[in-house]
Amino acid sequence: MPRHERLRTGSGTRSAIAAAAARLMAEDGISDYHHAKKKAARQLGLPEHTAFPDNAEVEAELRAYRSLYQDEGHAELLAALRHSALELLELLVDFNPWLTGSVLDGTAGEHSHIDILLFADSAKEVEIFLLNRGVDVNHVDPRSDKVEAVLQIETDTVDANLVILSPQLERVSMKHRDGRPRERMRAAELRLSLKE
Repeated sequence: MPRHERLRTGSGTRSAIAAAAARLMAEDGISDYHHAKKKAARQLGLPEHTAFPDNAEVEAELRAYRSLYQDEGHAELLAALRHSALELLELLVDFNPWLTGSVLDGTAGEHSHIDILLFADSAKEVEIFLLNRGVDVNHVDPRSDKVEAVLQIETDTVDANLVILSPQLERVSMKHRDGRPRERMRAAELRLSLKE
């Protein structure tokens, strides 16, 4: 079936948008799934009301893209990002840190951030802890009303987003916007996975 005919079908359109969004995320460093899907649909010349694929479909395409076009350097980059994440998890142990996001799930690239969930009574105590250790902190707008603050810091590889939540939320299962459970990992598990 020719490409333009596939695009008229629902699954063909979704697949095309997912593949184009994954390419944009891998090459241009777009980290917001919705933004990547919207831009992909625009590049494909699709109307505004087109049904988008879910984030899991884009994530699958992103994995495929990275394994096809970036495989050689991607494994090394991912290992470096995970080592930086482990250092942060160990530094921030007092705030019950969990690694989450693209560095954990393996879709991270050179434009990605390390995402760490922290559970603290206040964002101020985390900020003071970091400042006392000479770590510069920037504030980023949270994307969820459950998040007290997002502090961004530099690491030796990429920037890290420290997402600060109330301690009561630590036992709550976090979900992606599309409803899938959000994976997270403690330092001990990450350390073991890096030895494999």
